[in-house]
Formats: sequence, C-alpha cells, structure tokens
Amino acid sequence: MTVRVLLADDQTLLRATFRILIDSVDDMTVVAEAADGREAVELTAAHRPDVVLMDIRMPHLDGVAATAGICARPELSDTHILILTTFENDENVAKALRAGASGFLGKGVRPEELLSSIRTVAAGDSLLSPAATRALITRFLATPDTDGFLTLPEALKALTDREREVTALAAHGMSNTEIADRLVLSPLTVRSHIQRSMTKLHARDRAQLVVIAYRSGLVKPPPRPGTPAG
Repeated sequence: MTVRVLLADDQTLLRATFRILIDSVDDMTVVAEAADGREAVELTAAHRPDVVLMDIRMPHLDGVAATAGICARPELSDTHILILTTFENDENVAKALRAGASGFLGKGVRPEELLSSIRTVAAGDSLLSPAATRALITRFLATPDTDGFLTLPEALKALTDREREVTALAAHGMSNTEIADRLVLSPLTVRSHIQRSMTKLHARDRAQLVVIAYRSGLVKPPPRPGTPAG
C-alpha cells in the first residue's frame, strides 16, 4: 500500500525538499502541496491523503486551526495529521494534539526518522513514545482546557479490564511491543485491544486515546518536580 502524503508549509524550498525525500521511497507519494492552512484544509478535502505533514506557523490559517478544520470533518477521519514545528515545546503543538493531530516532530528530524514517522502515523499509531512527546502531553493535559475539542465519553465504562490496562500503559508512552512484553501478550493482541478501545471511546487515533485516558482519571499525570508525593 502506498502512503499518500499532503505537504502543508509556507516555505517553498522546504516543501520541495520533503517532496524529493518522500517521493524517493517506493511506499509513499506526495499528492499535493499547500502553502497555507486554508489551502491545506481545501486540498485535504479534495485529495483525501493518508497523512498531512502540517507546519504550525502559516499565513491565513495556522496549522492548529487547519488541523482542527480537517479533524472536524467526518469524511476525513482516515486522514492523520503529523505536526512539524521548529520549537518542539511550542504550546501550539499541544493545541494541535487536542484538535486531533496524531503527533509532532521537530524540523531538525533526520530523513529516515521523518519517513518512519509518516508510516507510523499512517498506521494510526501516533508518535507518543519519545520522552519529549510524553513530557509535552503530560504538561498540557495537566492544564485546564477550554477549547472543547475532546470531551470525556461515558463509553470509558464500556472498556474491559484488559482494555483499560492496555490503554493505561499506552498513555504512559509505551509502544505495542513494550506493552506486549509487560503483559505477556502478542503485539497483535495488544493492537487489537488498542483498536477496540479507540472504537468504544470514539478516538480517531492513539493520541486522542491517551488524552481520554488522562482526562478520565484512568491515568494520573506524574507530579511536577518538587511536588511532595502522596
């Protein structure tokens, strides 16, 4: 299967560089390029890519608003957003994850890591394992959110004990393989539990599943440095 990618960045040279890299591998192709957020939303609706490589800072409509616009459309539920940013601790990244993005990367990422990340997001597994991402998610989930992108579903009660256990481990940033090793299961079984949990909780991808796990109280953010335990 060929992963279809849409590039959204206001820098023409950067888009050209990404296109050359992505088109150089057999399992990916660039289907369109957008120079601003508004165009990103329009071209996503027209081309239905598997992955949108989305810059944060763009004219007319920024990457956060564009992500929200794309993720709000049910007909685009199969499209996953991978955020690219110069500043990996940018609070706009947190807002983009709340809006439905599947993860983020710094623009200094290595070429092979970018390609691997696109494949990961296309598979619906989102980029939540790296320590930097885990720290970011913990930080923004501990902050009151008034954006209203996600609400706590009553369906959390519908999860089985095993589904809750797997979801909690995923929320701690563990990969399917790490969860499988911890619970003595096969990675395929773990993936099935994750998929069923996502379906029950109406989460479009693993990133939203993790957000729900924190906001529902299934998982507690670790205490901030200097905070007394207990």
